Amino acid sequence: MTVFSVRIDEETRKLMEKVKINWSEFIRNAIRNRVMEEERRNLAKAVLITERIRKKSAGEAKAEEIVRRFRDERHGSGS
Repeated sequence: MTVFSVRIDEETRKLMEKVKINWSEFIRNAIRNRVMEEERRNLAKAVLITERIRKKSAGEAKAEEIVRRFRDERHGSGS
């Protein structure tokens, strides 16, 4: 496990001592939750971008169709 240090002011430290919480575990969970939230946000952005690209390309020929058409034009459709 990696050590991660955080500096807090003395007043906050005194307040923390009054509360019976495993602060290390609390902070680990808070960090983990935040990272997962950011990953979900990034995934949502990626889905939106993909959807926009897909909508823009609607109606255009697929790459395979374009390649096939060029090959057919170059070599004739019988080969």
